[in-house]
Amino acid sequence: MKEAVERSAFGVARPGAGTPDAPRPAWDLAEHVRERFRRWWQARLPLTDTLTLTQRNVYILPTRPGFMLAVTLLVLLVGSINYQLNLGYLLTFLLAGSAAVGMHVCHATLRGLTLILMPPAPQFAGASTTLSVILNNTRRSVRHGIGLAVLDATHEDHWTWTDVPAEGSCTVQVAFRPQRRGVHRVPPLTAETRFPLGTFRVWTVWRPAAQVLVYPQPEPHPPPLPPGEPRSGGVAASRVQNSGEFEGVRAYRRGDPLKLVVWKKAAKSRELVSRDTMQAQRHELWLDAAQTALADPEARLSRLAAWVLQADKLGQDYGLRVAGQQIPPGAGEAHKRRCLEVLALC
Repeated sequence: MKEAVERSAFGVARPGAGTPDAPRPAWDLAEHVRERFRRWWQARLPLTDTLTLTQRNVYILPTRPGFMLAVTLLVLLVGSINYQLNLGYLLTFLLAGSAAVGMHVCHATLRGLTLILMPPAPQFAGASTTLSVILNNTRRSVRHGIGLAVLDATHEDHWTWTDVPAEGSCTVQVAFRPQRRGVHRVPPLTAETRFPLGTFRVWTVWRPAAQVLVYPQPEPHPPPLPPGEPRSGGVAASRVQNSGEFEGVRAYRRGDPLKLVVWKKAAKSRELVSRDTMQAQRHELWLDAAQTALADPEARLSRLAAWVLQADKLGQDYGLRVAGQQIPPGAGEAHKRRCLEVLALC
């Protein structure tokens, strides 16, 4: 009879720890309760892209140096009482008064500040999305040492620190990395300060209402673009080079649009050549999910996203067919964004 044995991080064997009926460790239970409480508390916060900090949404607690200062003051007070030290009383109450003033200044540093989130731009999955936040200060004094970060960020590098000028504003940028395509709500943000003494931490939690569109992650090394399809005239499809460009080119003529110039060929042969518009009018480049030859749906979307970027870089007109949707051939930034949006939401 086999008994499930799992060793803890301290090297002590715990019989039955891997069985379904094994009790959950106390630290896991505490973490679970803490996570549920945090979700419940964050769900009560309003969704808004503009947040004005008041006494109702700004919180304050002593830091570790603050607790150490409190213990030190207590020891100084007991020693001054026992030995009747007038200078000890003076030092104790002077430090206590400084801590009290520092608490008031620290809380006032955030109170009255207005946070405004700018609409985030679409981004590709796996890449960092930058969020721009405007900090507006209507007070006549400078606000020092204000940090902003994503709430779930645990590394100090994720914090952005700034000073907000008097009766002015500044822009702070923070980043988060979405891992999946689609529409994602901006994660909760937090702002804090420990100015001026570092004995108190004043912070707030902000739930923006904005959403960010995440495109599929492009395939790192996609194959060449698929061959062009004949238009509704029955013309045979043209051949395609390995670089994905149509072979129908001619010598450059004065007045040809620059988007028709094949710059790769010009760099190699030092002669300007243009795409044959007559041949281009007889063929269409369609980026079809069926042409990716991939079984994984996410891999197909990744390859299509790479093809969209490649075709846009080459200046070719292209259409898109995916998940029963069809976008007519076109070109330009707006057409590229439309294709990527379809790939993100399909």
